[in-house]
Amino acid sequence: MKELVEYIARSIVNSPDDVVVTEEENEQGITLKLQVADDDKGRVIGKQGRIAEAMRTLVRVKAAKAGTRATLEII
Repeated sequence: MKELVEYIARSIVNSPDDVVVTEEENEQGITLKLQVADDDKGRVIGKQGRIAEAMRTLVRVKAAKAGTRATLEII
């Protein structure tokens, strides 16, 4: 899942070298934290949060197939 989020984010942003995805596992499942350059946050979030929501949906679907839960945070 980390690779999926990283691939999507690098495709969208202007500074792909600044994309950092960290993965933390806790009792609720997996938490993915996406960090991008300040100038690229708007690109990752999208108009009315549509891109961010689409990324979260993809992460949830992939986690469901793996039999776990996952959330995506953009920091």
